Amino acid sequence: MPVVNTAKPVAKHVEHVREHHGDRVIDPFEWLRDKDDPEVIAHLEAENAYAEARTSHLEPLRSRIFDEIKSRTQETDLSVPAAYRGWWYYSRTFEGKQYAAQCRVRLVAGQVGQVGQGRPQLEPGVTPEGEQVLLDGNAEAQGHEFFSLGAFEVSPDGRRIAYAVDVEGDERFALRVKDIETGALIDDAVTEIGYGAVWSLDGQHLFYTRMDESWRPHQVWRHEVGTDGDSDVLVFEEPDERFWMGIGSSRDDAWVIIAVGSKLTSEVLLLDAAAPLDAPRVVAPRRDGVEYDVEPAGDRLLIVHNANHADFELAQAPLDARSHEQWSSLAESVVGERLLGVEAFSAHAVVSLRRDGLTALRVIPRDPSAVSGFGPPDDLVFDEPLYCVGTGNNPEYETSALQVVFESMVTPKTISDYDFVTGEYTLLKAQPVLGGYDPADYEQHREWATAADGTQVPISLIHRRDVTADGTAPGLIYGYGAYEICIDPYFSVARLSLLDRGFVYAIAHVRGGGEMGRQWYDSGKMEHKTTTFTDFIACADHLVSSGWVATDRLVAEGGSAGGLLMGAVANLAPGRFRAIHAAVPFVDALTTILDPSLPLTVPEWEEWGDPLHHADVYRNMKGYTPYENIAAVDYPAILATTSLNDTRVYFVEPAKWVARLRETVTSDPVQRPILFKIEMVAGHGGKSGRYDAWTQYAWELAFLMDQVGVS
Repeated sequence: MPVVNTAKPVAKHVEHVREHHGDRVIDPFEWLRDKDDPEVIAHLEAENAYAEARTSHLEPLRSRIFDEIKSRTQETDLSVPAAYRGWWYYSRTFEGKQYAAQCRVRLVAGQVGQVGQGRPQLEPGVTPEGEQVLLDGNAEAQGHEFFSLGAFEVSPDGRRIAYAVDVEGDERFALRVKDIETGALIDDAVTEIGYGAVWSLDGQHLFYTRMDESWRPHQVWRHEVGTDGDSDVLVFEEPDERFWMGIGSSRDDAWVIIAVGSKLTSEVLLLDAAAPLDAPRVVAPRRDGVEYDVEPAGDRLLIVHNANHADFELAQAPLDARSHEQWSSLAESVVGERLLGVEAFSAHAVVSLRRDGLTALRVIPRDPSAVSGFGPPDDLVFDEPLYCVGTGNNPEYETSALQVVFESMVTPKTISDYDFVTGEYTLLKAQPVLGGYDPADYEQHREWATAADGTQVPISLIHRRDVTADGTAPGLIYGYGAYEICIDPYFSVARLSLLDRGFVYAIAHVRGGGEMGRQWYDSGKMEHKTTTFTDFIACADHLVSSGWVATDRLVAEGGSAGGLLMGAVANLAPGRFRAIHAAVPFVDALTTILDPSLPLTVPEWEEWGDPLHHADVYRNMKGYTPYENIAAVDYPAILATTSLNDTRVYFVEPAKWVARLRETVTSDPVQRPILFKIEMVAGHGGKSGRYDAWTQYAWELAFLMDQVGVS
């Protein structure tokens, strides 16, 4: 690594005192929180300049990685069309353009939207006769560095679209309504809404959410299209700061669904979409510790809940249910299975679940002759050792086929129609990977690491077949481990740039995630949070001890709560990793969770604990928060990346972390640099355009590759 004579930014010290539960902490870098301060912006820009200068020698490698991703991607492409209300809906991408366009063509007489029959013969780059471009993301993004859609809904009569845009990255959206035939913008009165928008059946009203000062969606409003936003009506408000909300619609369009939930408790309200001026009805009043989801299924409700079993069960209830006492069991919990959700169709129900650390689908046919109204279930079977499967775009309630999406670490994403009657699959689309990709060149398998308490922790592993466990290969291990979120085995075009350079790539399915059921989540949260970190270290140790990765050639990556994981393992096992990439990292967790005015904080108390009011939680969090536990020893090379407008993990967290790392650790700053890169117009997910995202990913990969001597 060449020496670059560029002075690293040094953040000044400004005394800031934090005092809780008799503990007085002086934080010299808290002043970096104010992004309206020109001195803060100047410091961030200096960090970007330093990061670029220290990695300028990697530009050829970054360019090669970008070119590899681009060359393997079919840039002009289209999605699988989905039939809905007389139209085929799909999206298109175009070579050289950052964003997709949403399109449709008429479903002509004789076509049916199922089992692949009658689908329009669409080709990438060919405009079909009668195509309507509903929304071109490239046109909407023109003049903006960032663009994101928060809603895209066609009105029931098919004449209008409601969509919501964010051009800052702060996840506050502006709601717009456009006439499809004329392209005219007919309503832009509503701004600063949350994700999602739902039409009433008459197409005259839209329902949306608003956020409070801490970015929590806490209200549902009704807007009459074409009127002044000042006349909008508050439909529902959630005063409890632990609870967030979201809105959606049932597959048969009969209901507006308002879902309210904390980390431990949920409540669902239904509003008749044909009577938009009515008040919503609570399906079952909330009970502390009980979570449930509701799926309207024509003449009844299907409910997935955990009132009796930690891993949830399936129940049904009358369509007008108002209490949990009206629920009757439809499928009880099975040991080793975690029920995730249910989707209702006219003749079938489809249950999503987890088993053996993997996703699964179960089809349950309706049977009017059965007491329950449903027949025996049938589980879909797949023949790869690792995979991820789920339902795709299934907008029609009346259908005899289910769109199924399957992928693995070696198999690109495939979309098929599963015939409910025959059980046969019809392939609709396989993700193209250009440049001669052959799945047979790669091998995926499951490894198990032994945690400190003896628990077996699953690892998903992929490498080229010509890579052997001889203790010489470079490796990248990825982890998350929070919120019961699962990082399932998935296919990545960009990952090929690692694998083809001899890397072993691993996903550590650590506790705090939900890969192995609810208990897997519970044993990696609150007072058990450090289990997540020690599980990850055990997985890293296993990769080395089993010979898959060389002792000094292992790098680690994680983002958001996974960034907290990266900061924690850097403190706990700095000698295990050569380099760490922490993306939008939650590394100053204690400071954030102590401040109820910040986004996420109060709802997060059921994930991390409440250190503001409980001294034991404060002590526990202070014991593992990365920012407060940096030691004066040699650390891995560190790359922290974030975005200025991120509202989930404020940029100040990695800014402070990097400043403290630089003045504390003893590692060689040339051989193991500490770098901070911030996008000045972006949000939690980084850059929004696909080419920009590839550029960003290539930058990050090149840094990690360079640290283990791979070019």
